[in-house]
Amino acid sequence: MNYEVYMHGQILGTHSFLLNGEFLQPDEYSEIKAKYFLPGGETGTAATVLASLGISVKIDGTHIGTEVAPLLKDFYKDKTVDLSSLYFDPDYEGLMDYVIIAGLVRSPMGVFQSLYKPGATKRWNMPKENDISNCKVAAIDPYFLEETQTVAELCVKHQKPYVTIDCRHDSYLHQHCAVNIVSKECTGSEQYKNKSIEEIYGLLTDNTDGLVILTRGENEMIYGRKNQPMKKMRPFPVEVKSTLGAGDTFKAGCIYGLLHHMSDDELVRFASACSAVAISRFPLPLNPPTLTEVNAFL
Repeated sequence: MNYEVYMHGQILGTHSFLLNGEFLQPDEYSEIKAKYFLPGGETGTAATVLASLGISVKIDGTHIGTEVAPLLKDFYKDKTVDLSSLYFDPDYEGLMDYVIIAGLVRSPMGVFQSLYKPGATKRWNMPKENDISNCKVAAIDPYFLEETQTVAELCVKHQKPYVTIDCRHDSYLHQHCAVNIVSKECTGSEQYKNKSIEEIYGLLTDNTDGLVILTRGENEMIYGRKNQPMKKMRPFPVEVKSTLGAGDTFKAGCIYGLLHHMSDDELVRFASACSAVAISRFPLPLNPPTLTEVNAFL
């Protein structure tokens, strides 16, 4: 199928557990209100949201296996998400995570670090150049080492603008991006922990011609470009049912905005509205925001 957006990154199966009440307490019983096994990961969730917004997507990245492949094939069978570049490994169950959620609080668990242990089997794909040359806009998760760098280099070669997340100011991905969405987890990392938000903004914007967006949970976002003053926007206030997928939905909104040539202010506002709609419901993959809902919200 023809597609507008190419995405490379984390595609997995997410076991989510919504609690009935407060978050887990040590040695105390907690009641599960709802549980699901649905597509997840930064790329998987963003692809689901983009399809709901009316965009066609091709995804690649994480290998899929005996547990995750049937889930993905069934879930996306009636959606505009092309799975044909994914590699199926019959000797691997596929990457999965487990997330416990209670309102504004969630705790994800998984085995992601085991992917990078010395001698570990590589569980992700090298990108296919034709996949990138045939898209209009790309999105890249920064987790897959040489393969990630190759995606960015092919985007530059074929002049495809791309959105990325949590890339450091001195990385190739950041330097050549159209949009880099930087979370508070990244700005609070070892490299930036002793710097003010103004210093971090300066470092990031000085090292790219792209748009830099610093997201900070429920606190106001900061965004702008090289040699521009910081702009700020507060997230839209909504009643939160689950924050699972909020950042991935924001990323999808940025991809949509880039694809439709929105101004920086329009793009950030649209992405924020997508995220606000997403966190007002659970589970997100079964209730992704539609374009009609986002426009009505705005």
